[in-house]
Amino acid sequence: MRNKTPITKRPWYPYAVAACIAVTLFVVLMNFGVVWKAIRTFFGYFGTVILAFIIAYLVNPLARFYTRKVFGKVEKVKLRRMLGGTLAFLTVILFLAFVLGIVIPQLIDSVALFASNLDGYVASLETMLERWGVAGKGFSINDFIDTSEGALNALLGMVSDNIGSIMSAAGTVGKTTVQWIIALLMSMYILGDKDRLKAGAMHLIRNLLPPERFDGAMTVLRRCDSIVHRYVVFNLLDSIIVGVANAIFMLILGMPYAGLVSILVALANLVPTFGPIVGGVIGAFILFLVKPWYALAFLIFTVVLQGLDAYVIKPRLFGDSLGISGLLILVGIIVGGNMFGMVGILLGVPAIAILDFLNRDYFLPWLEKKGPRARAEKAAAREAERAAAEKPAEKPEEKPAEQDD
Repeated sequence: MRNKTPITKRPWYPYAVAACIAVTLFVVLMNFGVVWKAIRTFFGYFGTVILAFIIAYLVNPLARFYTRKVFGKVEKVKLRRMLGGTLAFLTVILFLAFVLGIVIPQLIDSVALFASNLDGYVASLETMLERWGVAGKGFSINDFIDTSEGALNALLGMVSDNIGSIMSAAGTVGKTTVQWIIALLMSMYILGDKDRLKAGAMHLIRNLLPPERFDGAMTVLRRCDSIVHRYVVFNLLDSIIVGVANAIFMLILGMPYAGLVSILVALANLVPTFGPIVGGVIGAFILFLVKPWYALAFLIFTVVLQGLDAYVIKPRLFGDSLGISGLLILVGIIVGGNMFGMVGILLGVPAIAILDFLNRDYFLPWLEKKGPRARAEKAAAREAERAAAEKPAEKPEEKPAEQDD
């Protein structure tokens, strides 16, 4: 008689799937260079489109906020969403223009001021080294400056010899800038047409998955979307809070380069764990060139601010939306950075949070039901039932007949 048991219910099916996955992973790892080249080629063709979808995805929370809170009284739904999306993009563009308007002029001023005050910085550094007893012991600032000037001349010669490569790099920068502008314009269309795109994606998933799996897949996607959105939005908000607090502190003490240093600190704060350290070191070095006590005060304030950020600001913003350990965060940063550079560093933490959520809520419960231990327990239970069924039934004990007195 033909076995009518579905393939997915047969005992050998999980082992076959695991073997296929293992073989596929082995082949991918053995040919990782070829696979990675194919991925890079794919992103090269569709990079602008993918970037446009990413920008639309990141701007969408702000657009929804404006749609509900600012234009909530507009009767036409389509008009309300169009106004919310337009205002969201205008906000992002004005914010980027404001940041660039602060950073670029202050960066130019800082370079010019550094060049004009170089002699004074050298004299101050020589005086400090003499107090510490370092000067005169095989170390001379003048020799260092001569060496630096020679290195600068060598650098200028190298620039003149490689002008073709430099022009090619400049062309690449221009191409990247145009790609970002096109992606920004395309993201506006994507955000305006998001309802139709979302309906099409839902229709595709509904037809690809069995009905009993569709609701579970939607739950997973909504949870992943919530994790990424909360991480990106609250990370940006946290960096803005840190940058504003840093700017207020520097302005109160009359420190120079408040805008430049505060923006650098805010951008560095986007990178978890290592970012605040890098931002603090760069800011302290810039201030050290002006006055050493500025750098000391800045470092003390940075330590206090990062302590408040770690134990007060971030817990109130993020809550339990991530719920992952510091070790997993480090793993996400290192692995993401090695694979995808700065983008991997920024998105490594939400990726690890999603994997941790899938492991806790889906893989471990499935393993408890279908894993080796569960199968062993089921086999033991079946064996016990079989033994109980094969054991002969015991006859009830006959009571002795009562005798008459």
